[in-house]
Amino acid sequence: MLTDTQVRKAKGGEKAYKLSDSGGLFLLVSPTGSRSWRLKYRFGKVEKLLTFGIYPDVSLAEARERRDAAKRAIREGRDPGVEKKQQKAAQAIGTAHTFEACARAWHALNAPRWGKVHARNVINSLEADLFPAVGGLPVKDVTEALLLDALRKVEKRGAIETAARIRQRASDVFAYAAAAGLRTGDPAAVIKSLLKPKPKASKQPAITDIEALRQLIRDVEAAPASPITKLANRLVALTAVRSSVQRHCKWEHLEGLDGPSPLWRVPPSEMKLMLRLKDDETFEFLAPLSRQAVEVFEAIRPLTGHLPYVFPNDRHAHRPMTENAVRALIIRVADGAYRHKHCTHGYRSSFSSIMNEWRRKEGRPDDREVINLMLAHVVEDKVEGAYNRAAHMERRVELAQIWADMVLTDAAPAATLLEGPRN
Repeated sequence: MLTDTQVRKAKGGEKAYKLSDSGGLFLLVSPTGSRSWRLKYRFGKVEKLLTFGIYPDVSLAEARERRDAAKRAIREGRDPGVEKKQQKAAQAIGTAHTFEACARAWHALNAPRWGKVHARNVINSLEADLFPAVGGLPVKDVTEALLLDALRKVEKRGAIETAARIRQRASDVFAYAAAAGLRTGDPAAVIKSLLKPKPKASKQPAITDIEALRQLIRDVEAAPASPITKLANRLVALTAVRSSVQRHCKWEHLEGLDGPSPLWRVPPSEMKLMLRLKDDETFEFLAPLSRQAVEVFEAIRPLTGHLPYVFPNDRHAHRPMTENAVRALIIRVADGAYRHKHCTHGYRSSFSSIMNEWRRKEGRPDDREVINLMLAHVVEDKVEGAYNRAAHMERRVELAQIWADMVLTDAAPAATLLEGPRN
């Protein structure tokens, strides 16, 4: 067995060498004179090596204590090397080891491979519905009952799909915590069958008759509601962009509103694209703006022109409008008459169906391709994407104006929506 004197006087040589103690413990002396404690042990049929630290930070007595603790773990069927790695991983999460700490660490790990909007939605859902209920608890103490109670509250407000998504995110957090040695088992997996089943996916309802669509817009604009939401509805109807594109529209994306060729440059980060393409400017979308669309932007400028987003959130002015703002307005008007007939996304189907019928009557078969381009259908070939963003632009400008004149026949100017009934 080693003595303190032997350990203290050990010097570096031409090669690293060992000074053995007992029970597999030895001191490894490097050529530079650095001395570290090691333990050679066997777990199952595999021979392994465990490092305890540098001498004199770890004394001979302390190294023996750590050796004895490792031997006890082996006798109890636990691999001390694996436990050390788990402890190190747990320290990376934070000393609190709460559910919230684990969830934020899991989110930070995965956010770079997600789109910005999705990453924001994920953390917002956890902050709103799980952190208040179980966020402050040690992750090992979050039980099936506690998690189920939190998700039941989400279900009670009718957000069945949201509850299902949050449960899956919680399951990923528990897997992350288990990998760090902070808990065993996944309570989110256990309660999966106890949640209400997600409703079957159905087609987005859409009105495809032009007169019925005009009536919808009149009903929406006559309803007591925020003028910003009414203007957002009108803009989606005029441009047939996706709701997320409308909500994330910034003033900096707009060009030439006071000129002959007004344009909305939608960055690829807001388009429906694979993540690897969302930073590629090749895939930005160019939306020509009709005279009526420009009027929408000019009408709303006095309200939001000093903010980054054209259509800001009611409560947080530097965030975009909420996902369901326009949809909720459509559902609410006319005593719910449009609940199952139309939605925000439905304007895209309205534009496609009505304009394709119009071009058939007008004998314009080539307009089919132009209409598809105006809907920004997903293109993931780089060369084709570069071509499509400006292809048929002259005709797209013409069709945008034809559609605007058609859908807003006899409609009041956009500015009058600022004076209408508010909620």
